[in-house]
Amino acid sequence: MLTGARWATLMRAPSPHALLIFAFAHVVILLSFTAMKSFGASDTEILMKFKESLGNAKTLDNWDPNVSPCEGNRGRWVGVICFNGNIRGLQLENEGLTGTIDVDSLVSLRHLRTLSFMNNTLAGPMPNIKKLSALKSMYLSYNHFSGEIPDDAFEGMSYLKKVFLSHNGFTGRIPSSLTALPRLMVLTLDENKFEGQIPNFEQKNLKKFNVSNNNLEGPIPVSLSIMDSNCFSGNQYLCGPPLELCKNPRTKLPVSRFALIVVLAGLLIAVIIGVLFFIFYMKMQSSPLIERTSTSLKDQNKLNVASYRHQEVLVLEGRKPESSSTTGNTRKVEHATKLSFVRDDRERFDLHDLLRASAEILGSATYGSSYKARIMGGQSLVVKRCKQMNSVGREEFQEHMRRLGNLSHPNLLPLVAYYYRKEEKLLVSDFVENGSLAGALHGNHSEDKPALDWLTRLRIIKGVARGLAYLYDAIPTLVLPNGHLKSSNVLLDRSFNPVMTDYALAPVISLDLAQQTMIAYKSPEYAKHGRITKKTDVWSFGILILEILTGRFPENYIMQAHDRNADLAGWVNAMIKEKKTNEVFDSDMGGLKNSKSELLKLLKIGLNCCEEDEERRLDMKEAVERIEQLEGESAGAYASSVAINGGDVYSLGV
Repeated sequence: MLTGARWATLMRAPSPHALLIFAFAHVVILLSFTAMKSFGASDTEILMKFKESLGNAKTLDNWDPNVSPCEGNRGRWVGVICFNGNIRGLQLENEGLTGTIDVDSLVSLRHLRTLSFMNNTLAGPMPNIKKLSALKSMYLSYNHFSGEIPDDAFEGMSYLKKVFLSHNGFTGRIPSSLTALPRLMVLTLDENKFEGQIPNFEQKNLKKFNVSNNNLEGPIPVSLSIMDSNCFSGNQYLCGPPLELCKNPRTKLPVSRFALIVVLAGLLIAVIIGVLFFIFYMKMQSSPLIERTSTSLKDQNKLNVASYRHQEVLVLEGRKPESSSTTGNTRKVEHATKLSFVRDDRERFDLHDLLRASAEILGSATYGSSYKARIMGGQSLVVKRCKQMNSVGREEFQEHMRRLGNLSHPNLLPLVAYYYRKEEKLLVSDFVENGSLAGALHGNHSEDKPALDWLTRLRIIKGVARGLAYLYDAIPTLVLPNGHLKSSNVLLDRSFNPVMTDYALAPVISLDLAQQTMIAYKSPEYAKHGRITKKTDVWSFGILILEILTGRFPENYIMQAHDRNADLAGWVNAMIKEKKTNEVFDSDMGGLKNSKSELLKLLKIGLNCCEEDEERRLDMKEAVERIEQLEGESAGAYASSVAINGGDVYSLGV
């Protein structure tokens, strides 16, 4: 009995030692469960947590926790870059985002290599970016970050190649941990408030460096003296090459020596001018055909094969033009001129074949010069030389080109192939027979080239709308699925169907060039708030609709920024208020019988796409749906029109 009572007592009152063991085991199990749960958080949960740290994230509404962010190499969420089903980068540019960047929530994205939050309103101190040690590129320019950057802010980031911190409010010294990044290629710190001396950057791969418009002082490190002087401008107390030599107040140059230096400098300048004049004279004597042909955009006579190869191949090789006796040696050229095809439905050829072909200069546009080349077999192609596509590296450029090559729509000009070289890129596409919509609208009209009639213009608008709708579905992660929509970037095929070109190139264009040239950056929202959204493409589409209906050339194509007083939509609204609506439409536009109602509906759609207030502006889906509802004629009496092109007759019914 005693033994039983004692056993019962022990069962009712465990020893303190046993309780301690039980409690410790329970805590360990809970911690393990929590750690496993945290470690196993999905990409969806990680990004949704990250989104909570951002303000004004309306543009991220399609971040749906019920939809996977990635599908193979395709990002299904806005701003999410994917590769093999993993999140490779976040490109949330021009989204009007506020708040801070929650780096801690991104640490679990093991495949994250690129972060781009440029042109937002993010604020606060420098994010603790070194926690993302595998990062390769970081774009934080054009925000409101401020304060000093810790000296060890980039410690351990051995893969980091590109750091963009310009146009913020950073103060203090440039962190020395930047000088220890072994792969650093690009560093922009301009338009901040950095002070003190520039640390010594000895990275051999550093190609782009900018610290202009800060408060830096002292001598520029010798390792940076090869950079352009503009990279250091706006720092009053910086000195040394490539700026003026640092002055030593203790020494004074004798007047006689100073005079001698001035005389010698003058003689040297005179000699240099003489040599340059002689070289220029000899060059003009030796190759007048190349120079005169390449500088005239109106002259479209064919270049002879040797001249074209001589001018283009040597530029691609990074060498100065040689004499004609050396052009026979083409093995090195062939070795370095491999084209990358992005479509499987085209016959393969190499760049050597392309450059041997007869060619015509088509003109010079935003991104570079264009040539028409006819290769073996009679196929005509357009080759666009682009020198302003250095905002991304080789891998990112190639990935984006493959992405464009996967696009397929009758109203998009397909990319056929590309050539990558650091200093220059070539984009190869099909040749479209009837030129651009801008030429058809604003060129000289004649019996052979009559003005576009109503049904043709309506069909062009519908085709552009369908192409835009496809872009928005195919590449939803881009803020600007088109970005550069204007009449000169809408080509017309033999049947006068529209084909858009120069679309979706914003990710590979430098921001500075984009701000100067792309139509999207001439929109009202960029002029007012310094940002762009997906509705910016809608504004460009609206301007295009009004241009087609009025026949007037939009001044916003050539202006540096949006001006509401010179805007085509403003002119149309003014004419409507003055009850001069009939004077709005192009007087050369025929085929308007029984179509006045549809014409006015389309005019209203165009104006609704051009609302300065983004909230009141149509979204792309709604604009396309309303345009698709339009008929060629309300009464249907005028079902088709006929256009004559080079003796061939084509039905242009919508």
